[in-house]
Formats: sequence, structure tokens, C-alpha cells
Amino acid sequence: MLRRSIYKTPAQLRAMVEPGRITAAALDAARELLAPGVTTLELDAAASAVITSRGAVSNFQMVRGYRHTICASVNEQVVHGIPGPRVLAPGDIVSIDAGAEYRGWNGDSAFTVVIPDESRPEVVAERERLSQVTEGSLWAGIAALASARHLAEIGAAIEGHILRHAPEGGYGILRDYVGHGIGRKMHESPSVFNYRVADSGPEVRPGLVLAIEPMVVIGDQETFIEDDGWTVSSLDGTVGSHWEHSVAVHDGGIWVLTAHDGGAAGLAPFGVVPRPIG
Repeated sequence: MLRRSIYKTPAQLRAMVEPGRITAAALDAARELLAPGVTTLELDAAASAVITSRGAVSNFQMVRGYRHTICASVNEQVVHGIPGPRVLAPGDIVSIDAGAEYRGWNGDSAFTVVIPDESRPEVVAERERLSQVTEGSLWAGIAALASARHLAEIGAAIEGHILRHAPEGGYGILRDYVGHGIGRKMHESPSVFNYRVADSGPEVRPGLVLAIEPMVVIGDQETFIEDDGWTVSSLDGTVGSHWEHSVAVHDGGIWVLTAHDGGAAGLAPFGVVPRPIG
């Protein structure tokens, strides 16, 4: 049995542009609704409407046993939270993850938002900092990809950013859940670690497409799966943040498939300029 290469052809990279755009648009729709009083199921419906209107399908619904378009993880739920009747409240930290398959190719992305709460500014500030550091570590990893020779450099950049910017006492980086390759399937090889590892990993060269996704908690990184069989929550009950983008390496550089600007704004602080896929 032949093993599929982790590297895509130029034509295949071009085919991945549209599912990335659709994924970004679906997340935009969910983000616009985020407010106190909204249920996570309403966010799911908004994202679903965008994906279907663009002629795509939710790749989350293609995972056996999962029937929703997004994952909506609230507070101590770090990833894989199931949308439902839960009503969002002021001060909640909410991570939304979604993906779209279009003409056999996939996109995958996630973001975190803290709902304002004027009555608890200290709580909001603590959670905002967590989200900002996690997002910053994502962009640090993507920036590293632009010049990396081997995959392990991405994880080292992510962890390094978190260590430099976390408050005293540090944050926990989830070890049991990591990023991945993406293409014909939502989850492909190779694994993309969010921390330093001894193995240098595959060579970074044109054709490599990765879903980079740091998952970080305020407390200890240990997690458990809740009784629903999906939701991953922190064992100590502290809140988490999850940011993700699908990124392609091509002959001209890198391009963030799930960012409307290709990653220009997020990469600017690192001096990296993304290049569109030709």
C-alpha cells in the first residue's frame, strides 16, 4: 500500500485556497453573533449556513459520531465542546473551531473571544491575556514556518513565545492535543507539536500544508474528556484558549489559507510577508 506524500503539488495547493476562505467566512459568521444571551447552537447554525451557501460541507460533520458544524468550548472547556442550549454569559471565554470541505479539499481554523463583563474587569483582563498570548504563539509558529528547515522549529517557536509572554507562574500547553497536516482529509500527517521536541521532524519545503493550533490553559495542562465523549476540559477547572490556522508552504513563500489577508496582519510583527499561491 502506497503512503500518500505529505507534500502537495502546486495545483493541489491552489485547490486548497477556496476551502480556506469558506472556513474563514464561517468563523466570521459565528464571531459576529458572540454576545451574552446567545446559545452555542445558534453559533453553529450561523457557521453552517455560510458553509452550505458556498457549496461546501462541514468537515466536522464527516467525523464519525459528530453532527455539528463547529466546536464551541467555553471557559474550562479547552477544545471539542459540543454546541447546544448553553447560553453565553458576560466574562465567558469562548473558543470556536470550524472547517469546510470544498471539492475534496479541507480548511480548518479556530479563534477565541472573551465576552466583555464590566462587573469583573480583572477576570476579563486575565482571560484576554491568555487569548492574546495563545494567538501570538500561533503567529510565532506560522512565522517560523516561513524560514524553518524542519517541522520541530514551529513547536519551539510556539513554546518560546508562550514562555516569554505568560504571566508569572506560566501557562499550561496541552500535550495530548496537537496540530496536524491537512489536505484531502482534515487530519493528515504530520503531527505539529506546540512545544519543543527532540525529533526534528519532516523537512519544510513547498507543498507542505499544516493546521497549526496551540491550545493553552491558565493552569495545569492536564485534561479529561467529559461524559459527552467529545469535550476536552482542564482537570483543574482553569480556562483555556485555542487558536488555529491552515497554512501552505509554496514556491513563493507561505500563505495562511484561513485568513482573509493571507496572514499579513498577524505576520507583520515578525517581519514576514505572506505570498499568494500562484
